[in-house]
Amino acid sequence: MDMLLRNHCGLLIGLSMILGLVCASAGQEACDSPLVSNLPQSAFRSSSQLSNSHGPGYAKLNRRDGAGGWSPLVSNKYQWLEIDLGERTEVTAVATQGRYGSSDWVNGYFLMFSDTGHNWRQYRQEDSIGAFSGNTNADSVVMHKFQQPVFTQFLRVLPLDWNPNGRVGLRLEAYGCRYKSDVVSFEGTSYLLFRTTGPSTRNLLSMNFKSRHNTGILMHVEGQHGQTLTLELLKGKLFLHLRKGRGTSGDFHTTASSGSLLDDQHWHRVTMEHLRGRVNFTVDKTTQQLQVPQHQSHFEINEISFGGVPAVGSEHSRRNFHGCLENVLYNDVNVIEMARDQQLSIMGNVTFSCPETVAMPVTFASPESFLRLPWEAARDGLAVSLQLRTWNKVGLLVTFDLRHQAGTLWLYLSEAKLRLQIIKAGRVTADMAAGMALNDGQWHSVDLSTQRDRLVLAVDKADTFTTTTSLPVMPSSHIFLGGCPSTEDDGGCRNPFGVFQGCMRLIHRDNTLVDLIKVQQMVIGNFSDLQMDMCGIIDRCSPSHCEHGGKCTQAWSTFHCNCSSTGYAGATCHSSIYEPSCEAYKHQGNTSGFYHIDVDGSGPIKPQLIYCNMSDKAWMVIQHNNTELTKLRASSGISQHLAHFNYSADTEQLGALITQAEYCEQELSYHCKKSRLLNTPDGAPFTWWVGRLGEAHTYWGGALPSSQQCACGLQDDCAEPARFCNCDSDLDAWANDSGVLSHKDHLPVRLLAVGDINRPGSEAAYRVGPLQCYGDKDFWNAAYFNKETSYLHFPTFHGELSADISFFFKTSSSSGVFLENLGIKDFIRIELSSPTEIVFSFDVGNGPFEVRVETPMDLNDERWHHVRAERNVKEASLHVDHLPGARQKAPADGHIHLQLNSQLFVGGTASRQKGFLGCIRTLKLNGNTLDLEERANITPGVRPGCPGHCNTYGGLCQNQGHCVERHNGFTCDCSVSAYTGTFCHKEVSAYFRPGTSVTYVFRELSGNASTQSSYLYSDLSLRGENVSLSFSTSQTPALLLYVSSYHREYLAVFLNRNGQLDVKYKLQSNKEAEVFRSNTRNLANGQLHRVSIRRHAESLSVQIDQYMREDFNLSSDVEFNAIKAIVIGKVHESSELDPEIARLNSLGFTGCLSVVQFNAVAPLKAALLYPHTSTVTVSGTLTESNCGSSSSSSPYAAETTHSLLDPFGTVGTGEPVVNAISSDSALIGGVIAVVIFVILAALAIMARFLYRRKETCPTQEPKGVKSEDSPETLFSNDPNSQGVINDNQKEYFI
Repeated sequence: MDMLLRNHCGLLIGLSMILGLVCASAGQEACDSPLVSNLPQSAFRSSSQLSNSHGPGYAKLNRRDGAGGWSPLVSNKYQWLEIDLGERTEVTAVATQGRYGSSDWVNGYFLMFSDTGHNWRQYRQEDSIGAFSGNTNADSVVMHKFQQPVFTQFLRVLPLDWNPNGRVGLRLEAYGCRYKSDVVSFEGTSYLLFRTTGPSTRNLLSMNFKSRHNTGILMHVEGQHGQTLTLELLKGKLFLHLRKGRGTSGDFHTTASSGSLLDDQHWHRVTMEHLRGRVNFTVDKTTQQLQVPQHQSHFEINEISFGGVPAVGSEHSRRNFHGCLENVLYNDVNVIEMARDQQLSIMGNVTFSCPETVAMPVTFASPESFLRLPWEAARDGLAVSLQLRTWNKVGLLVTFDLRHQAGTLWLYLSEAKLRLQIIKAGRVTADMAAGMALNDGQWHSVDLSTQRDRLVLAVDKADTFTTTTSLPVMPSSHIFLGGCPSTEDDGGCRNPFGVFQGCMRLIHRDNTLVDLIKVQQMVIGNFSDLQMDMCGIIDRCSPSHCEHGGKCTQAWSTFHCNCSSTGYAGATCHSSIYEPSCEAYKHQGNTSGFYHIDVDGSGPIKPQLIYCNMSDKAWMVIQHNNTELTKLRASSGISQHLAHFNYSADTEQLGALITQAEYCEQELSYHCKKSRLLNTPDGAPFTWWVGRLGEAHTYWGGALPSSQQCACGLQDDCAEPARFCNCDSDLDAWANDSGVLSHKDHLPVRLLAVGDINRPGSEAAYRVGPLQCYGDKDFWNAAYFNKETSYLHFPTFHGELSADISFFFKTSSSSGVFLENLGIKDFIRIELSSPTEIVFSFDVGNGPFEVRVETPMDLNDERWHHVRAERNVKEASLHVDHLPGARQKAPADGHIHLQLNSQLFVGGTASRQKGFLGCIRTLKLNGNTLDLEERANITPGVRPGCPGHCNTYGGLCQNQGHCVERHNGFTCDCSVSAYTGTFCHKEVSAYFRPGTSVTYVFRELSGNASTQSSYLYSDLSLRGENVSLSFSTSQTPALLLYVSSYHREYLAVFLNRNGQLDVKYKLQSNKEAEVFRSNTRNLANGQLHRVSIRRHAESLSVQIDQYMREDFNLSSDVEFNAIKAIVIGKVHESSELDPEIARLNSLGFTGCLSVVQFNAVAPLKAALLYPHTSTVTVSGTLTESNCGSSSSSSPYAAETTHSLLDPFGTVGTGEPVVNAISSDSALIGGVIAVVIFVILAALAIMARFLYRRKETCPTQEPKGVKSEDSPETLFSNDPNSQGVINDNQKEYFI
């Protein structure tokens, strides 16, 4: 044991020594040495000092010299402490203390840096936070380590807050190390020319640059094969151009831009790295990638010019660079050092230093900002000039009262244009405008002057406007810039145009530059809330926080995203406005039609327009460029035909749609005549197809993957038992192999290669149908939480800048946490706080925020409710169902990154408190669906799935349709409705001619009755009826409906000679029939009318369209006994009809009848959907039509019914009718035949038209009845309905 202990101790000592050596080595390389403590007192400056012993030279950390630190004469926000480090230095941290032995300290401060002691720039921490937290007492040290080091010679501290019971007091230390700087300056015509010595496998270039000019070429690269790379500063942004060829008309040209306001005379870093097929382009902290085509990816460099280009021609018509470059490295070669040693060519005037001409700017940062200057002109006349830089469209620039009470002059921005007005006693005596788009963030010059009796206004020395004045334009005593004082002593300044927020520099009065240092020292003029000697403009659109192509615009303190035409919404265009699937649209009550599908919500995949066929399943139909049957004939010299299929969605969209769907299929057909297909059983396939991922497949529709079979081979019914495809029999007669491909990983078909078509007599035809998918695996992904302590956990949610969360829930509990994710300080949480309130809370470092939505109804009603929460850099929002949402604005300059590190808890919290009881489904975070069911399968207290959908979606079933529960969703049972369709919403209508009759016969229900007979059965004796129908006709009189009885009782509904509706009852054989007439006049006007007739015992009501209901009373018996039949149209068994009904019946009915229902019986629906049922008899011509259809209820698209069946019909053993693709003489003969056929057809149509003009019957020619196999199949043979999507009708959207 002792030996073991000694061995362990020796090991620990050895490890300690190793760690000590490692720490010592790290300490030698670390950049954290004190920079201030050894500086002389002359290196310190300040705005003021309380006394000599409170001077800036005593502001050294932990020193007690003098009064123990620096304190200014007056404690206000205009004081500062400045330190000169002697040379450019890398600074990595700063530490502060209060003044020793006092109650003076600084609570918060700004840190500024500069290379010259002028033109200061503010150091911003993470999330662009400018303020540093300071001290809470005089002795403790507060250190801040920089995330990014700053390279500077001068530091300046601006106190923001201080001890309210003391004054500003400060001691300071900065930490860092020496910085090696090699610089070179260019004056606009010079450059360095660097020639490479040979090909390099790596191209890495980095440099720093500084300029006060917003345009210039920093670098230009020439490649061996005509490629060029140009790095160009243009309007303060850095552009990288990659070209092959000369100019933009070359065979390759791509451009990327980054950065903004780069002409601020501060150093900016740019890095470019060429790796295989991409170029990484970094400016400061923002990186972009440029993809280079594979054939252009090899870039051998001949020469690089820095500072400009050798010849400025048409391709590079811009100026060379005017400014400084620093530490230029190409593949670790120091280019500036080589230039200094004359190892490369130097063209023009180049110096190895960075002289700077400083133009001292001033920032008008707030609504209280203004600058007041005295006017002491030595001559009569006016001369005021300045340069401005802003994002705002409006703002006052200059105003003053004129001498001799001649009025007031205002020079201001209006809609980003410069306006000048002189107003005297309410009358405008001068009005001028110049310039445009002056809010672009660039420096613009403004000159205002008088020349004799003329007033001249100029913008950027070019746009000049002149007007004549009758009185001299001279300030009376002083001028105001940027705004007016808010105090009573405003000097007569008035500002009706809004304050200016931006920067000014080079301000001149009477052609004399205003000394802003003296203004800052209060020697001349007066000011408020100005930032002297710096331009504090920030580009909030670089990098842009607008997502998905949203366009960013900005003002001084905020930005705006224009999301129009993007398909996304929200403050940053983050959230999709479209649903992720046809299934989701269906459950909003939408019918068949085209819809935008955004499969990943806020993710990167773009929305696409897709046709949704809403049947019992919601089918997505994705078309391609050739869904028709295409014929191929033998052609000499052609051994293979390749057909490429381009879909209305790209590869990424298709992959996501297919992955999300429950099932996908695609029809694949091959019709053959002496053309083999797969060459089974042992030969190499002649024909094959390529799937989504580019892999070739040799199995056919209806067979299993990798089987090299067709459907008949799987079913053992091929033409030859020894072969696995019908076409492989090589018969000299037409055969076919058709079936459906349904292996999702292989879909869709991208390419089809047909091989055996070059033999004499070989013919073939193929068809690749559209891709069809149904279901949404994400939409019904649910978990049921039955314990408050149960939860599901997932990996940490990463939504640093944008986070959207959406889900459905249903519960009977009054409260509970839906989800929670924690960080060290940050968090995000969504909870049901009460039965009527949902709370979205979070913290990104600015303190907790809450967004609440209160609902007018209880949410714990066991119905599905939809929650959508979003948080971005501008705001947080919360929406519940379709109620108005709630929003909370984010602080303008606060933290923006959400930093989480714990697991994501769903249905509860890490503390196992306030857990949720109920169901959660379709939980999506930033477009990604969490698989709740997978986690629920392995988590105690949580069950996968959640039943009970009809509570929420049952209301979608219309017109007496019944909601039927399914495991994933619901369906509408339309068996007792006169309507059909997904939601029992589609009218069943037919066009009747005079001889058309539909008779439904009642009979007793026998034990072996079919399901359909049960569906059509109704009681034989009634004490009341519910009758409804719609009709349109121009015929009077006209019999609409007749119900007969075995006891000679009847009900008749008809239009009389005046077009009024009559309801005739005969319920007692020994009494006359009773007629009840509606007051609504002339319903035979060709328009669609809806009629509802209800009887209960002797009470009868009739309602037509939206007119008031009319009530009647029967005086006869109230029982309708032994009902025999319902007839719509002409009654063929007319022997027992009373004379009046017989006269009506003799005319038949011409027009439209729709949604005819008698109690639970829908005779018209039965006749059209089940024409072979024994209870229904159809006589004459009955044509299904949409004549009774109203406009679609869909808010997104008009209903368009598309058949999923083969639009070209079934091709049997005969030759298929196709679009022929032939060659040589066959092609010419085919074209001639088609032309002759078209001419003959046109003549036949003209003859038919002329003949029909002579007919006296004005009715529309009806079509024949089309039956379908399923009672829920939608019909599409009305002349006005849209049929199968073909290539000529379609538009493709991506």
